[in-house]
Amino acid sequence: MVDITEKEMDNCTFKSDTVLSDVHLHCPNKRHLMVRLNAVGQPVFLSYFKILWNTEDLPSEKHVREAVTEREHHYRSEDELCDQDRDNLKKERELNSEGVEALLDDDGDLDVVRRPRRASDLEAEDLLRDKVYPVILMKGKDNAFEDEEQECACSDVVKIEHTMATPLEDVGKQVWRAAFLLADYILFKRDTFRCCSVLELGGGTGITSIIMGTVAKRVYCTDVGEDLLAMCEQNVALNKHLMEPGRGEVKVKELDWLKDEFCTDPEAPYSWSEEEIADLHDHCTVIMAADVFYDDDLTDALFRMLYRITHNLRHSCTVYLALEKRLNFTLRHMDVTCEAYSHFRNTLNDLENLQDRKMKYTVEPIKLDFCQFLVYERIEQL
Repeated sequence: MVDITEKEMDNCTFKSDTVLSDVHLHCPNKRHLMVRLNAVGQPVFLSYFKILWNTEDLPSEKHVREAVTEREHHYRSEDELCDQDRDNLKKERELNSEGVEALLDDDGDLDVVRRPRRASDLEAEDLLRDKVYPVILMKGKDNAFEDEEQECACSDVVKIEHTMATPLEDVGKQVWRAAFLLADYILFKRDTFRCCSVLELGGGTGITSIIMGTVAKRVYCTDVGEDLLAMCEQNVALNKHLMEPGRGEVKVKELDWLKDEFCTDPEAPYSWSEEEIADLHDHCTVIMAADVFYDDDLTDALFRMLYRITHNLRHSCTVYLALEKRLNFTLRHMDVTCEAYSHFRNTLNDLENLQDRKMKYTVEPIKLDFCQFLVYERIEQL
């Protein structure tokens, strides 16, 4: 999206720093109500994300193939009809000495007869097309979601407050595909993470930490910015019922990658206590981050933070990193590149090749052939 600020008729300033996630277009609820404005005046929406424990609810490849075959069959049938229409039209033109003028309406415009679309054709396209639901920009009431709450079982719906379009520095307030991908992996490997102590870096809206909280013992969901952390804390409270069966706990904390130390100021919101820092160092065995590699400086800061934290952990730790490889056209290269992804890969290689007497890092890719439990587009760039 591009914001245009008009100063004078012949002098416009273009700003292209607005970023929009399309995850909300693929979620299964039929409406997104604006529930409030946050501290900086951004509209905040509440969305319901259904966990599909029965993955048959997702469109299957077989259904898509059948839809394609059916659509091609109808296209062939209609093409035959079109051939007949063209023959009849040709005969009419031969009989009509005025030629093209016979195809003009009373105003002199070309009158085009369009081929009718059949219902089966529309149904086939619906299977092939991603499900997109309308976004209703309106103020919700306290009971705005009562209908949805009655329809959805509490055990399979995640409720997330989020924004839809923000400046680059506030992208953590949106929901991104890589967070869904990592959440899918957690749900697929539930036994692997059961009763673990986990740290999430750049937790954003908290959806991945909330999913992890359904199986892990304790999750420290971290990010920076009081407004964002307040939103994350609200989301944790909205989904507390999901974590109660396993007695999981999600703690929202501030962790600034650009600083060397944890924030321990008792007057600061979302600060760490000495006991919590000790608990993290003594028990954490899993660190995760999703869609946080979009800026080279922040990528460098995150890897420095990773090194500092893992250097102080008592036990060996597995780090799960999920991201979307975003293609961008750059004037510098005059080509489509993935500079942020390339920098991430180079930094990851540096970490793996690090010569450290105390620690050794190994890197392994995870195949994306595990089950999909959330409705989003699992594109090949993930």
